[in-house]
This record gives sequence, structure tokens and C-alpha cells, in this order.
Amino acid sequence: MKLMTLNIWGGRLGVPFLDFVASQQKNVDIFCFQEVYHNAPAQISDENAPVNLNIFAELQSLLPEFNGYFKPVVNNIYGICMFVRKTLEVLGEGDVQIYENPTYSGCGPHHSRNMQWLQVRIDGQVYSILNVHGLWNGKGKTDSPDRILQSQKIREFMDNLATHKIVCGDFNLRPDTQSMKIIEEQMHNLINLHNISSTRTSLYKKDEKFADYILISSEVKTHHFAVLDNEVSDHKPLFLEFGH
Repeated sequence: MKLMTLNIWGGRLGVPFLDFVASQQKNVDIFCFQEVYHNAPAQISDENAPVNLNIFAELQSLLPEFNGYFKPVVNNIYGICMFVRKTLEVLGEGDVQIYENPTYSGCGPHHSRNMQWLQVRIDGQVYSILNVHGLWNGKGKTDSPDRILQSQKIREFMDNLATHKIVCGDFNLRPDTQSMKIIEEQMHNLINLHNISSTRTSLYKKDEKFADYILISSEVKTHHFAVLDNEVSDHKPLFLEFGH
């Protein structure tokens, strides 16, 4: 079974990004995407670079053999999503709030954050796939009280799952933070285990080179893990082939 996670940067790279996804659809069973727009009237950030305001629908059209699951975090127009091959048995799906900002005004970095979850049966075993886009607070990717609380909520949700677990996405965290250590409890961090030095492409101009992770519970067997060099976002795609 094969999974890919990628912060798609709002789909702003257009055709190269869509061509990349199209090229991967025969090789991937579950896509986990972050920074996804869906029927949006405008982008939620004040960046000059335009995004694709209907990228979720374009991806669904591009992936006819997959079911799409979109989970909004801002005004039903922006959030995270998964695409799951239709031949897989999905037992349940949803999302859970991991950071709340009730005063969010509709633009800027401090919107609430949800974690998407989906349970799928593979070869008789139930896997919980968790898709995360962690809090960005404009102050780097170090610990903060909000990030500690966010990690504790992720940890609490995982602790209540009696299944194999895969947690992936853009955590907006350095690997040496207490926030990451909370999530890593009883999990294997594949970024650390494979000595990955960066999950960002050359399109990212800041110094911090970590953001994206895949973590697995001990029951999950890794057949292949890779951080791909395709420049289709300011994040690199992470790929995992797994079983048990």
C-alpha cells in the first residue's frame, strides 16, 4: 500500500503540480494534501502569488479512480483533504479540531486547525491515517503553548485508536521540539530514522528546512520511504510504501 503527503501550496504552481499528481496516481493509493482550496471566492492569505481557488475539484477530476474527502478549516473554502483509491475499504472518516482560534478574522495565519482522519481496512488490518496541517504562528517552527496543546490533542486522539497508525502532513515544527516529541511517543518518525536533512524545495527561501513528517506505529512495516525532489510546491512530497 502506498501513501503520499504534500502541502500543495494552494496549487499555485498550476500545470506542473497537476501533471505531477497525474503521474503518481497509478503509484499511490492514498494522497494526503494540505493547503487546499475548494470553491473559494478569494484566497485567505495576503500573499501576492495567486492560488488555485478550486484545486480540490480539479484534483477530483484528475483522479477519477479515487474518492476525495475535503475537510475545511476556514469558511468551508480552505483546508486539508485525502484522495483514497476506490478499491480500498474505508470504514470511517472525519476530522477533529487541534487548535481553536474563535477570533480569526478571515485572513492571515492564525486560523483554527483540524486533523483529518480516515480508517481503512487493508489485508484484514485496520489502519488509521491522520492528515495534519499544524499551526503556523509567524514565529518560526519552535515550541509555543499553542503548539504544545495542539500536540497533546493529537496525542490524545492517537491514544484512543486501537489500530495501526500513520500520521503525516505539514506539522510546521522543527524535529527537536517538545511538540514533536509528544507526537513521537510510541511512534517511529521516518524523517529522523532516515536522516532527512530537508523537506523543503528551492522555492522556499527561508532558512528553516523542516516542516513535513510521516510517523508510523510499530506495527506498520515500511517497505519504502522517500522524500521526493519534485519541485511542485515549496514543500517536497513524502512517499511511503507500507504493510504489516
